[in-house]
Amino acid sequence: MSAPVEFAVWAPVPERVRLQVDGAVHDMRRDDDGWWRAEVEASAEADYGYLLGDDDTPRPDPRSRRQPGGVHGPSRRFDPAAYAWGDGAWTGRPLAGGVVYEMHVGTFTPEGTLDSAIDRLGHLVDLGVDFVELLPVNGFDGTHNWGYDGVLWYTVQETYGGPAAYQRFVDACHQRGLGVIQDVVYNHLGPSGNYLPLFMPVFSEGGANTWGESVNLSGPDSDEVRRYILDNALMWLHDMHVDGLRLDAVHALVDERATHLLEEMAQEVDRLSVTEGRPLTLIAESDLNDPRMVTPRVAGGLGIHAQWSDDFHHALHSTLTGEGQGYYRDFADAGLPGLATVLTGAFFHDGAWSSFRRRHHGRPVDTARLPGWKFLGYLQDHDQIGNRAIGDRISASLSPDLLAVGATLVLTSPFTPMLFMGEEWGAGTPWQFFTSHTDPEIGRATAEGRKGEFAGHGWDADEVPDPQDPETFTRSKLDWSEPEREPHAHLLAVHRALITLRRAHPDLVDPDLGSVQVHWDDADRWLVVHRGSLRIVANLAGEPREIDLDVPAHDVLFASGELPALDGATVTLAAESAAVLTTR
Repeated sequence: MSAPVEFAVWAPVPERVRLQVDGAVHDMRRDDDGWWRAEVEASAEADYGYLLGDDDTPRPDPRSRRQPGGVHGPSRRFDPAAYAWGDGAWTGRPLAGGVVYEMHVGTFTPEGTLDSAIDRLGHLVDLGVDFVELLPVNGFDGTHNWGYDGVLWYTVQETYGGPAAYQRFVDACHQRGLGVIQDVVYNHLGPSGNYLPLFMPVFSEGGANTWGESVNLSGPDSDEVRRYILDNALMWLHDMHVDGLRLDAVHALVDERATHLLEEMAQEVDRLSVTEGRPLTLIAESDLNDPRMVTPRVAGGLGIHAQWSDDFHHALHSTLTGEGQGYYRDFADAGLPGLATVLTGAFFHDGAWSSFRRRHHGRPVDTARLPGWKFLGYLQDHDQIGNRAIGDRISASLSPDLLAVGATLVLTSPFTPMLFMGEEWGAGTPWQFFTSHTDPEIGRATAEGRKGEFAGHGWDADEVPDPQDPETFTRSKLDWSEPEREPHAHLLAVHRALITLRRAHPDLVDPDLGSVQVHWDDADRWLVVHRGSLRIVANLAGEPREIDLDVPAHDVLFASGELPALDGATVTLAAESAAVLTTR
C-alpha cells in the first residue's frame, strides 16, 4: 500500500532537484537552508533517487537506509522501527572490565553474511568476550571490501544482508549477552560511488589526508555536514540498538572550531545514553597520543570514552617478534623497558622522540586521573595484519608457545583487551587487503598502488597480493576446522582460561595504572608484571629461566604450558611460557 511520504534532502549545491519514486518524477521545493522537500505517494519499500540539476540519472539518497542494487543504484525505503526487537532485557554493558572481539563480517564465516555470523555467536560466548566490534558495514562499491571505502554511511552493505539482517545480528548478540560496537568512518569517503559532492560541500577546500580530501567540519556550510555525521552516529546507537562506536582515524578529522566534532559527539551520545538507559561508548582510533582525547569534558578533555593503544601493540609485537623496521624501530630499540613503559603509562611516545615521525610525539598520561580501561590493548588488529605486505598474522612468525605468552600479556594487562577474529586459536589464514571496485581504473590504480607501496620497502611486487583478485578475499576467510586440531585447540583453551581468570580476579581488571609495576631482565628475556596480589610472569627466552619475585608465590592460577616450579620468592619457568601466580 502507498501513503503520503515527505522526502527531504540537503542539497545546496545543485540549482534544481527532482525526486524519482518508482520511476515517476516529481518536482521538489527548496527552503532557505538548502533543504529540498516533496510529499508524494510511496510504498513502504519504494525505490527512489534524486535528479540533480539537468542530470536525468537518479542519485542515491545521502541518508539512504538501503541500497539493494549497490551504491550506484536507487535507494529503497526502509523503516528501522518496523523490526520487533527481542532484546528488551538488555541493559547494556560498560566497557570497563570487558573484552572486545574485532570481526569483519565478510571473512568471519564462509558465507560472509550477518545471518551466518549469528550462527557462530556461541563460539564467542564460550570464549568469554563481552563485545563484538564490527568493521565498517556501510555501503561500498562491489561485493567485498574491508569497509573503509564506504560511501553511503547510513546503509548496511547489501551483500552482508542489508539493514534487516543487521538488526537481527544486534538482537541476537544482546540476547546472548554480547554488546555490539560498530566501526564508523567519518574522516574520508571511498573512491567509487561517492555522489555526496553533487549534493553538498562535504569536503573542505584545499584540505587532504592520507585517503583523499578532508571532510568539511569547520568551513562554509559545515553545520549540516557535521549534522550529517552526528545524526549517523545516533542512528547506529538508537535505531540499530548498537552499544558503542569505534571512530576511525580521528586524527584525520580537521576541525578548527572551538568545540571539536568529537566533543560535540561525546556530549550528544552521553545524552542519548541517559535517554536509552544503557551505557553507550565511543572509542577513538587516534595517532595523536594525546590523553585529552579520553579525558572527560568536565576536566577539559574531549570526552571520548576510550581509544586504541597502538603503542602497546607495537611494544608487544616488537618484543615477541624482534621486528624493528618502520614504526617498530623505537620499540625494538627500547626492548623490555619499552614494554614496561607502556604497561605502566599507556603511551611509549609520551613526548619522547619518534624516529618514524622524526619529531617528538605525544603527551604523558596522568595515571592518577585516567584508568587503564580507557585504552584498548591488543596483539593483533585488522590494520596491523592487513597492512603488512602479504597480510600475515603474527601466528605465521611466532611459535604457538610465544603466541600463548602474547595472549597472557594482553589479557592480564591493565587495558581493555581486544582480539582480532581467529586470533584466539592462532588462525593460520592470512587477512589480506582486498577490494572489489567495479570501476576498472580505480581497481587497477588500487592494485598498482599497493604493489608500488611495498616494492618501495623492499618487497618483491609479485609477492604482494592483488587486492582486486577474488582469491585475495577468499584466502582471508577464517578456517573453522582449525580450532578442532592442535596447536589451535590449545591456544583456544589458553584464551578461554585467561578470560575466565579476568572475571574471577578483581586484580586483573583493576583500572589503576599507577598501581601497576613491572620488573624485567632484558638480557635473559623475562618480565614480571605486578597486578595487586598477582604476578604475571613471562619467559620469552628459548630455555627455562629462574626468576626472582619480590614476594613468595603461593599458587599457580594459570600456566600457558608446563607448570612452573615455585620455591619461595623464586619461580622457574619453562622456555617461551607464561604464568599467573598468587602471592597470598
